[in-house]
Amino acid sequence: MTKPVQANDLATFCRGVLTGVGADTETARDCTRSMMHGSIHGVDSHGVRLLGHYAKALQGGRLNKTPRLQFTRTRAGSGMLHGDNAQGARATYAAIDHACDLAAEAGVGAVGITDSSHFGPAGAYAMRAAQRGMLALVTCNSDSFVRLHDGAERFHGTNPLSIACPTLGNPWLLDMATSAVPYNRVELYRSTGTQLPEGVASNSAGADTTDPLVADMLAPLGSMFGFKGAGLGGVAELFSAVLTGMKLSPDIAAMGGPDFSTPRGMGAFAIALDPGAFAGAEIVQAGVTRYLELLRASPSRPGRKVMAPGDREWAVALERRENGIVLDPLTAASFTELARTLGVDPVI
Repeated sequence: MTKPVQANDLATFCRGVLTGVGADTETARDCTRSMMHGSIHGVDSHGVRLLGHYAKALQGGRLNKTPRLQFTRTRAGSGMLHGDNAQGARATYAAIDHACDLAAEAGVGAVGITDSSHFGPAGAYAMRAAQRGMLALVTCNSDSFVRLHDGAERFHGTNPLSIACPTLGNPWLLDMATSAVPYNRVELYRSTGTQLPEGVASNSAGADTTDPLVADMLAPLGSMFGFKGAGLGGVAELFSAVLTGMKLSPDIAAMGGPDFSTPRGMGAFAIALDPGAFAGAEIVQAGVTRYLELLRASPSRPGRKVMAPGDREWAVALERRENGIVLDPLTAASFTELARTLGVDPVI
């Protein structure tokens, strides 16, 4: 296990690697910001361990190093953002900002994203809207890796949903894959030699497995009630692919390659709502405050603790900002190689 790395040093390294492979300033900034959201808040599967992947996609041509994003307003509260094959965080941060701008004027802002790519932790963008005083929903679809309920082949992507609501402190923040676990969690478990929980992954025949080395597909969220997770995966498809005219999960090229030269043509979707356009900002604030008070005061089972969505992340973030972030061995080794090949000052 490596020594902890301070968040600021880690962010500097990530930006250095991304600019080192030719990414423009905005791409390096937004890609780093999204990865650091993951690593700081304990969403390690979507944190800085993805740096090498993004660098490879930028070098190979899958991702546009200098995208020219184009936003088109289609109605009072809607628009489309053409991503120009940008790294996903670059397009999605821009889209959620446009959605917030629309919501500030029209009450609701909905922005479809076209020609994008893997955007990392969905919660990073919902949280951006919450910091601007907006409720938000952000989703995307991705290449097939999740079987349907009772299915035996890959169909949906992990298709995350993130919803955030501003509060007096940290926002109420839900960030979840519609699969039992995200695909990157399997890769993380592979890199750390950890067995998967029961009922979250299947082998190539669709049979359950806890071995991350033979896991070929994920189960939908819900275990024996997996039709619920499969349905939520379909929600992400409707917003991200159908409404935007982009590819359905079975038609998206695999994230892991081998082709890193052809853009993936992925869609995503961002919605922002201004509390002032509904019950009013003060009433909404009082409502969410009361809700959280009741939730956190709710009795827990023995040895357990009731938490609101985001509470675990805020606790992890506090500890990691104070004590640094520990990289898993494979990520640490990849960082050493990136530093050597690109001439970037090493972080470990």
